[in-house]
Amino acid sequence: MILTVTLNPLLEHRFTYKSVKHNSENRNPREEYKAGGKGINVSRQLNLLSLENLAFTFIGGLHGKILKKVLTEENINFTSINTESETRTSAIIVDESKQMITSYFGNNPKISISEVDEFKQKLEKMIQNCEMVVFSGSSPCENTNSIFPFGIQVANNYDKISVCDTYGEHLKDCIAASPTILHNNIDEVEKSLNTPLKTENAVIKHLQFLYSKNIKQAFITDGGNDSYASNFDFMYKIVNPNIQSIDSTGSGDSFVAGIAYGWHNNMPFEEVLRLASALGSCNAAKYEVCNITLEEANRIKAQIEINSLGKKLRLTDAP
Repeated sequence: MILTVTLNPLLEHRFTYKSVKHNSENRNPREEYKAGGKGINVSRQLNLLSLENLAFTFIGGLHGKILKKVLTEENINFTSINTESETRTSAIIVDESKQMITSYFGNNPKISISEVDEFKQKLEKMIQNCEMVVFSGSSPCENTNSIFPFGIQVANNYDKISVCDTYGEHLKDCIAASPTILHNNIDEVEKSLNTPLKTENAVIKHLQFLYSKNIKQAFITDGGNDSYASNFDFMYKIVNPNIQSIDSTGSGDSFVAGIAYGWHNNMPFEEVLRLASALGSCNAAKYEVCNITLEEANRIKAQIEINSLGKKLRLTDAP
C-alpha cells in the first residue's frame, strides 16, 4: 500500500463555461466540486493505475465536510486529522472556447501545535504499515513545516521508501532528512533554495548535491521542457513529446504517481522515466487533474527520448 501525505488539501469549486466574457456577467456554468492538494492528486492518479493507496491529510470546518464527501465520491481512500481552521478552497474558472483555466485560491489554514503533534503520532504508525510514503505539496503554516522532515526520518528508521515533492522554506530540511526520492520543478528549486538552474550544468550540479545528501533518485522537471533525473550518481536528460498543453496543474503529481507505480512494479529506471514523463505530459493536455489511464500513457511513451549523461547504469539498478 502506498501512503500519500498532504498537509494543505484543497476544495476546488469548478465553474466550466463554453465561453467567458470578461467585465461582464457569466451564467449557467457546469458546476462541480473536486478534491485537490498534491498528495490527494497523486492518490487519484494511483487509483487510475490500479495501485492501492491511502491519502492522509488535515481536514477542517464546513469546507472540510464537503471535501470528505467529494473524496468519498471520487473513491479516494483517506484518513484525516480534524482541525479548527477551515480547509482552504479555490474557484477554478474554465473557458472551453479558449481552452483557458483561471484559478483563485483562498487562504491557507492555521494548524495548531496540538494538531501537528496528533498528525505526527498517527503518521508514524501509518508509515510502519505502508510500502512507500509520498510527501507531497506545500506546508500551510509555520507549525506544519516540521512534518515532512519528521516523516522522512521515520521512513528511514523503518527502512521504507520515501518520495518527497514539496517546496517552500521547509524544502531544505526535507533534503537534509534524506528522502529516498525527490521531485521538484525548476521554479520550486530556484525560489525555495535560492539556487539558479538556468543551464544544464547547473541542474547536473544540483543533482550531484542531492546525491551527496544520500538522496538515491532525484527528478527535476520544467513543464514541457527537458527534464533531468539521477539514479544514484548516474544522470539522465529526458526530452518530452510535443503536447498541446491545456492545464499543467497536477502534471508533477501524475509524474510522481508514475514513480511510485514504477517502484511498486520493479520497473527498470529508464522505463520509470518514460512512464512518469508520459503521465505528466498527458495530464497537461486535459482539463481534469491526474486522470490519466495507463493506456493513454503507453500510447506516447515511445515519443519520449532519454539520454544518459556520462557513465551508464545497468537497467535493473534501483534504490
